[in-house]
Amino acid sequence: MLGAGDSLRVAELIRETAATELLPRFRNLSKDDVRLKGPGDFVTVADLAAEQRLASGLAKILPGVPVVGEEAAEKEPDLVDLIGRPGETCWIVDPLDGTANFAAGKDTFAIIVCLVHDGEAVAGWILDVPRGRMAVARKGQGVLLDDQVVHGVPTERPNGLVGYKIRKEFDRQLPDEARRAFGRLTTLRCAGVEYLEILSGRSSFCLYRITKPWDHAAGALMLKEAGGGALCFGGALYRPAQKIDSGIIGASSKEVLAEVRTMFDALKMPLLAKPA
Repeated sequence: MLGAGDSLRVAELIRETAATELLPRFRNLSKDDVRLKGPGDFVTVADLAAEQRLASGLAKILPGVPVVGEEAAEKEPDLVDLIGRPGETCWIVDPLDGTANFAAGKDTFAIIVCLVHDGEAVAGWILDVPRGRMAVARKGQGVLLDDQVVHGVPTERPNGLVGYKIRKEFDRQLPDEARRAFGRLTTLRCAGVEYLEILSGRSSFCLYRITKPWDHAAGALMLKEAGGGALCFGGALYRPAQKIDSGIIGASSKEVLAEVRTMFDALKMPLLAKPA
């Protein structure tokens, strides 16, 4: 599927796209360059230009393999069906993860690319654009963060990346002793950078209610390759084609993943409901 040198070509394409389409537009957008797709869901001219460049470049690396891009899928929702189709190979692309941050001039945004075959992620790339950090994973071959092999290790007091509503319920519902078992709970509003924070050891786990494949397919593969994994809220293994309201709990070590899952199961709230 991916030949010798292809993974490096993808990484170079991602860095080139960031340098050409994203960074020159960062903190340089006009009002007409940003529009609202839905509540809290923005798209900019940078998203569109970056996705076009990535799709064109990926087509040269693996000719004939379709690209499921976040922005293309908005116009053609049926594209998403390719991700779970038996025997199908496709790319999943988030050209600008953290668009709201980008549009607000906040330097927390990423590019995410994942290669999926037969419904499973087989390779993934995440670039923290402002800082130049990149993680690369291949199924069964481990994960590298800035060319260093990542091995997830359990932590005494796991700290996590979770949304406001879930954090509020952790604080409200867990007994004091159970809550003290966890450290700081926060969000960066950018899944790609949050996955890199876990791989770097600065955070221990992540927990999301909504699991759009372009946000999570690559990161979930990376956590698994680091020695941890990712589960749906119902306990099944995460898969890129799962329903987007299935939730995800991820960690780079199996011990932390089990601990967070136990604590999450103790919460009583309709977390599987789609946000209003």
